[in-house]
Amino acid sequence: MTEAADILAFGAHPDDVEIGMGGTIAKHTAQGVKVAICDLTEAEMSSNGTVETRRLEAAEASAVLGLSYRSTLRLPDRGLTGSADQIEAIVAEIRRLRPRLVFAPYWSDRHPDHVSCSRLIEEAVFNAKLRNYMPGLPPVQVEQLYFYYINDSNEVSLITDISDQMETKLKALQAYRSQFAPPQEGEDRVRTPLTDRYVQRVEARDMLLGQTRGWAYAEGFAMKRPHALTLF
Repeated sequence: MTEAADILAFGAHPDDVEIGMGGTIAKHTAQGVKVAICDLTEAEMSSNGTVETRRLEAAEASAVLGLSYRSTLRLPDRGLTGSADQIEAIVAEIRRLRPRLVFAPYWSDRHPDHVSCSRLIEEAVFNAKLRNYMPGLPPVQVEQLYFYYINDSNEVSLITDISDQMETKLKALQAYRSQFAPPQEGEDRVRTPLTDRYVQRVEARDMLLGQTRGWAYAEGFAMKRPHALTLF
């Protein structure tokens, strides 16, 4: 049995979670909160890097963020179909880690895998609480499902001040050199939207969102269920 996590964030590929909520993760791990990431795929269809390269980069980023646990389900990249076996694999991970909060990519994104991942996690969170679904593992009632942004920031419901964590987030993103560093002459890499100042654009996005509350940087989240708030 894997040690339980307070927060479990899912991404379609290694680096998705870091892009969307790396600062929020760093903020919580620094306070002793146990955070885990589960990558659905090994990003084997990526134009740059190999599965082994991404595995090493993800391990480096995990250390930067102070994660308690990281896993990959090895589902097929560009093949997140929503099949019963894929949902079962995600439910099993939720039930093993028993998180209070789960995070998934926002449901609208230019990358189809991010959209598919969002839908899969939403279904898995629902199924995880059903007593008669996969009865070999105890059911888990997730308190709230949040959606983080990768390429856009629409309908932001909550924001987190990451002004003190932005440097850590950037360091975690820079671990993914195969994805974000411009290709050099002689390298077996090609130019993609990710190699064209993508990290700088993420930083600019977080800066603009932070300005809405007078903060230097912020990360945004969306929800489909009401957020419980206690004022006093």
